[in-house]
Amino acid sequence: MTHSTSLPDQHTAELAAVLAEFAAEATYEKLPRTAVDGAKKSLLDTLGVILAASGTEPAAHAAVDVVRDTGGRPQASVLGHGFRAPAVMAAFANGAMAHCLNFDDQTPWGQHSGTSIVPAALAIVERQGGIAGKDLIAAVAVGQDLFTRLRRHVGWRQDWNLSSVIGVLAATATAGRLLNLPPDRLAHALSFGAIQSGGFMDMVSGPGSELGGMYAGFSAKGGVLAALLAQRGAKGTNTLFEGTNGFFSTYFGGSYDREKILDDLGGEYYGAATLYKPWAAVGTAHSHIHATLEGMARNGLNSDDIQELRVYTGDCHEGLCAPPEARRAPATLMDARFSLPFLVSMAAVHGDLKAGDLTQEALKDRRVLALARKVVAVSDPALDWKDELPSGRVEIVTQDGRRIEQSGEHTPGSATRPLTWNDVSRKFADCAALAAVPPSPEQIAATQRTAADLEAADEAADLVRSLTHTPNGH
Repeated sequence: MTHSTSLPDQHTAELAAVLAEFAAEATYEKLPRTAVDGAKKSLLDTLGVILAASGTEPAAHAAVDVVRDTGGRPQASVLGHGFRAPAVMAAFANGAMAHCLNFDDQTPWGQHSGTSIVPAALAIVERQGGIAGKDLIAAVAVGQDLFTRLRRHVGWRQDWNLSSVIGVLAATATAGRLLNLPPDRLAHALSFGAIQSGGFMDMVSGPGSELGGMYAGFSAKGGVLAALLAQRGAKGTNTLFEGTNGFFSTYFGGSYDREKILDDLGGEYYGAATLYKPWAAVGTAHSHIHATLEGMARNGLNSDDIQELRVYTGDCHEGLCAPPEARRAPATLMDARFSLPFLVSMAAVHGDLKAGDLTQEALKDRRVLALARKVVAVSDPALDWKDELPSGRVEIVTQDGRRIEQSGEHTPGSATRPLTWNDVSRKFADCAALAAVPPSPEQIAATQRTAADLEAADEAADLVRSLTHTPNGH
C-alpha cells in the first residue's frame, strides 16, 4: 500500500472521506484475528450458497440467462453454471444466486452483507488476477465493517431494505480496496455506489414476488461498476453522506449517529460478529423454527400430536404471517422462505430444514400444509425489533390438551450459538453438491482447504478456480 497514512480529521471531514481512507488503508496485518475468521467464513459460506441456488432455485435462472445472453469478455465465473462473463455481470448473476435461498450470512442486528460483498469481491479478483489472499480477506473485512457501522447507526424505520441500500456501499468499498484505489478515488466510488442504492421492505417479503431473492445481484453489480468507474477517473460528490440533500437526509430523514459510526474505526471490525444460517429461510423465522423443534423434542411429540401451533410475533415477524392463507400455503419457493407458518410446519413434520428440502414438491406436502393451517400468529410487542433481532417463542397445544411453551433463545447460528468453521465447511459441501453443475468431491475439498488457508494464497482467484477448473485443466 502506498497511500497516505493519515486519516482525515474525523470531526470535520465528510464521512465519505473518512470511510474511504479507512477502506483504502486497511491491510490484513491490521485485522483482529476474529475479523479474519469472519471474512473467510463469509467467503466460503457465500460460495456454497451460490452453488446451491444454481441448482435449486428457479427464481435465479432469469438473471443467469440474461448474463449468458449478454455475452462479453469472459472475466469472471458465473458459479454453478460453467461459464464466464464480464466482471460486472458475473457479480450480478452470483449476487442474485447468493441471496435467493435466504441461506446467506447476516449480522446480529439483521440484514445481509455477504451477498453484496462476496460476489463483487470474487468478480474483481478473477478479473484482475494477481491479488493475494490477504488482500481479499482485508477487502471483505472492510466491507463487512462498513456495512454494519452504517446499518446499526441510521434511523431505520423498517422501510428501506438496508441489505441493498447499504450493501452496495459495502460492495463498493470492498471492490475499491481490491483495485487498490487511493482514498480520494475510493470516496468517488462510494458516490457511484450510492446512486445505485435502493430497495423497499415490501419487496423483501411481499408474496408472489421474486424481488426478495434477486436484489443482491444489483448491489453486487453496483459495487463493481462503481469501483471501475472511479478507477477510470469519474468524479462523485464531496457531500455524499452529510450534504443537505445527501444520503442520510434522503434515506433516513437526517437521522444518523456519526460518532457511533466512527467509534474505534480501524480497531473493531464488526464482520467478526457475522452469523451463518443452518436453515435456508429468512433469519427472522429461525428462532421460531428452533423453538418448535426444541418444544417437540423435549416433550416427545411428532407433528400429528399438534392441535394448534401458536407463534408469538413482534413487528419484524408479522409480515411473515400475513395474509394468513397465502402464508399457510405459499405459491412459490420464494414465498415459502418468507412464510413463518409454512417454515415451522416443515420443520415440525420433517424434524429439520435442510438446504435441499424446499422444492416444488415440498410446496404440495399434505402433512405440512395441514399443520400450517393450524399455525396461529399471536402479536407480542415485547418481540418488536429494537437493535438485535429478538428471539421468537411458540406455544404448542397438543391433541390431548397440553400447552407447551418454548422460547427460541440460543438458536443454532445465533450470536449465543454461532456456527463454527467446521459447521460452515460442512454447510459448504452440502450446498456445493446441489449445484446445477456440481463440483467433484476433490474440488469441494480443495476449495475448503484454500478458504481455510486463504492468507497463504498468492492468488486469491484460486478460491474460485478450484471449483471451476476440471481435472484436465479446462
